[in-house]
Amino acid sequence: MPSRRPEARSLVDTLSCYRPIKFLVEPATLDGGDVLSAGRFVFVGLSQRTNREGFCQLSNLLRTYGYQVQPVEVRSCLHLKSACSYIGNDIMLVNRSWIDAEQLRGFELIDVPNEEPTAANALLIKDVVIIPVSFPQTRALLEQRGFRVRTIDLSELQKAEAGVTCTSLILNHEGPDGDCSLI
Repeated sequence: MPSRRPEARSLVDTLSCYRPIKFLVEPATLDGGDVLSAGRFVFVGLSQRTNREGFCQLSNLLRTYGYQVQPVEVRSCLHLKSACSYIGNDIMLVNRSWIDAEQLRGFELIDVPNEEPTAANALLIKDVVIIPVSFPQTRALLEQRGFRVRTIDLSELQKAEAGVTCTSLILNHEGPDGDCSLI
């Protein structure tokens, strides 16, 4: 999205301290909300904000590091992470009506309740699944399956179809004692 391009400079400045930075070239477009990592798999949503050229360039970059990259058609929502999230143990939380869930084969799929269609946007940090407090049925469903769930109030951001992944940038960073900590 052209209006958001200035954000890239501050992200580059911050992230370059932790990771090497690579750039896609136009006409590629790629939105972070369309990139879902699940172990050595990376799913890329083809949406209003991410085009096939963006997928192809990212795919070429990531394959050199041993990742399997898979496109996923997105429909009826803003981006891929609105429709699905990786919640650990080879399990995805999904709203199948918004994506081509066939592309997620190999993963167990947990469907969000029909009454909570936007609940598929979840954030996994270590062994905790974070979801908005406004999804009690999804919380109960996940807890019944043995997941540790924490909720946060995201009501204002949800008005713009934002979810917990939209406001988060989580990096694994090895600390001075060799432990992996989240920053």
